[in-house]
Amino acid sequence: MSATQESRAIEVEVLEIDGVVPVVKPEPSAETRPPWQNWQGRVRQLDSRWWPLWLFLGIIFVVLALTVGVVLGVIFVIFALIRRFLRMLLR
Repeated sequence: MSATQESRAIEVEVLEIDGVVPVVKPEPSAETRPPWQNWQGRVRQLDSRWWPLWLFLGIIFVVLALTVGVVLGVIFVIFALIRRFLRMLLR
């Protein structure tokens, strides 16, 4: 029996001695709550134990974003050169 259950049991005993019947509100368990409610407090604050993983994933994301940017830039430059070359030939 945990401390909260003991304190409730003591409270119930005292209230029953005084003649007052307590209204016990059942607390919703993790199984009865929707899954997204279990993550509400955790979404705003990341656990500090996971910072190496987030750092690693962030570095991978930055490298991928830069790679995609460079590839798109090279493709743009190649098409621009081809377009200039074709305009020069067709004049």
